[in-house]
Amino acid sequence: MKPKSCLRSIGVVAALAAALSAAPGGVLAQEYPSQDIRFICAFPAGSGADVLVRYFAEKLRPIVKRTVIVENKVGAGGNIAVEYVSRAKPDGYTIFVHAATAVAASMHLYKKPPIDVGKAFQVAGTINQQPFMITVSAKSPYKTLAELTAAMKQKGDKATYGVAAPTGRIMGEIYKNVTGIKAVQVIYRTGPDSLNELLSGKLDFGAHDPVFALAQQREGRLRILAVSTGKRLEAGPDMPTMTELG
Repeated sequence: MKPKSCLRSIGVVAALAAALSAAPGGVLAQEYPSQDIRFICAFPAGSGADVLVRYFAEKLRPIVKRTVIVENKVGAGGNIAVEYVSRAKPDGYTIFVHAATAVAASMHLYKKPPIDVGKAFQVAGTINQQPFMITVSAKSPYKTLAELTAAMKQKGDKATYGVAAPTGRIMGEIYKNVTGIKAVQVIYRTGPDSLNELLSGKLDFGAHDPVFALAQQREGRLRILAVSTGKRLEAGPDMPTMTELG
């Protein structure tokens, strides 16, 4: 299979007026920052995105000499966080940190997205890019993506896989479309929720972000079968890419 590299950009998006670009003149006249900054993360505590946001916040604190608070607003594919941030005061002190692909995907995955993100937010920057991974339980009999694909074709629509993030939903559908499998997608509120179902044997496979998946593989709970990049990751040189697997 040769899908495009399914990378998730973790973007920094400020509510309505990123980096004070649309803030009132009185705010611009003040020294920034003059108060604490809040990062709103659309992913749960302990997730790959959350780890990155907290790392970034920790590095930012000594630079801005202010407290940088991370708040998790989880659910509805990020739409809960989107609505929350859209109502925040546009003063540059509420910063939305979300996956750019998830933000874009939500406009197409939901019939009535709560907010038109293209109009409500302005991108301030990108702090990271990361792929998604096709995973199975470490106890699974499938050792390769080819073995998983063959088994899923035999199971037809009785096969199931779990996802939480919108990007994972898209990657799962790309995998299905390219291979012709009929696995049913099961959407969970968080990555750990889908992991628990995967480990219990209720799911055949999952699509997880690398920070989360690599940690679980190191602990002997997950097996990563493929990564959605064109080249192998330095953090996992033994993991084949979906591109090289054909």
